[in-house]
Amino acid sequence: MKKSVVFLALLIGISVLAVFMPAVPGPIVTEGINSGDVAWMLAATALVLLMTPGLAYFYGGMIDTKNIISTMLQSYIAMGVISVLWIVVGFSLAFGESIGGFIGNPATFFMFNGVLDGKPWSLAPTIPLVLFAFFQLKFAIITPALITGTFAERIRFKSYIIFLVLFSLLIYAPLAHWTWHPEGFLFKLGVLDFAGGTVVHMSAGFAALAAAIYLRTKNETKVAFSPA
Repeated sequence: MKKSVVFLALLIGISVLAVFMPAVPGPIVTEGINSGDVAWMLAATALVLLMTPGLAYFYGGMIDTKNIISTMLQSYIAMGVISVLWIVVGFSLAFGESIGGFIGNPATFFMFNGVLDGKPWSLAPTIPLVLFAFFQLKFAIITPALITGTFAERIRFKSYIIFLVLFSLLIYAPLAHWTWHPEGFLFKLGVLDFAGGTVVHMSAGFAALAAAIYLRTKNETKVAFSPA
């Protein structure tokens, strides 16, 4: 009953916030858009999206058969939870108007306001802003999904949801802002991260290490099992 009330409250809250969104977006900015770049970025976005289901099958094949479904679901659940967070406030925190070079203004693109009809991102001037936002979303999804292999079979669903929310808003978004935003302090120091080595892999790696240290081994004694 309590869970139903919480989900209902979340739906009502999102619905209320949606009331303040503009009903009809303005004219989409097309000046300077390159059709070839758009086509390539659409393909790249789709390919990155396929990484998450692939990760689900990869981790699902490495564990005990009785835990395959729950482990695979963790990757798919990340797609849903992170997508909602990204649209509501995540994209703003990562790529919104910089606040001291450490975090984006959550009001800049709150609820994707101004994304559909906004001018292209300064570092991606030949593709629409909405395409840039969805391309970046795929990396926001895959990063916490990479960590699931560390605590496979050892985390509850509720705890996993909390982890997704906290990691996305407190770790990934600020780090993306530092590194990929023109006003980010790491960007200004000359840090280059073209393939996500810092934002994606280092954050996921350190988070996985922390989880492994905290959880230790699953059992005191090793138990043999047949992988899927």
